[in-house]
Amino acid sequence: MPEPGAAEQGRQERPQEGGSVARVRAALKAAGHPDTIRAFPEGTRTAEDAARAVGCSVAEIAKSLVFRQKGSARPVLVVASGADRVDLARVAAVLGAPVERAEGRWVREVTGFAIGGVAPVAHLTPPVVLVEARVMALERVWAAAGSPAHVFETTPGRLLALSGGRVADVAEQPR
Repeated sequence: MPEPGAAEQGRQERPQEGGSVARVRAALKAAGHPDTIRAFPEGTRTAEDAARAVGCSVAEIAKSLVFRQKGSARPVLVVASGADRVDLARVAAVLGAPVERAEGRWVREVTGFAIGGVAPVAHLTPPVVLVEARVMALERVWAAAGSPAHVFETTPGRLLALSGGRVADVAEQPR
């Protein structure tokens, strides 16, 4: 008979790969990107969690933040360094329209991803994508791969191409 808790431990060691991770994997493959998706049982929900799991700096985590353009159903995806905060006024200035934070339920409906696992690719509704300029200065980045326990490694240039985004200076500026 297995030890108590063995089943739970087994589940923790192998995070479930649902349809969201498979969708990201298929998008990477279709773009000719190597399959660099890795699973981390301890989770990668926040930039700090991801950096700790991967063994990189928080800055090397390319976090995907979903906003909603006011008066529009189209999502706005901002890919920023895990070390930065996004300035909504700067995002609005780039887009020429105000944006607001999106609710978790809406994010899941339009992207197909839960918050903490939003990938920069394979969205159900194609978003407007802005890649924060500071991301482009990094040598490599890790981005969510469809679940709060999966990430993939890439370069900023490939991330920009994969996401179909444009570079924009939307991070909060130091005071």
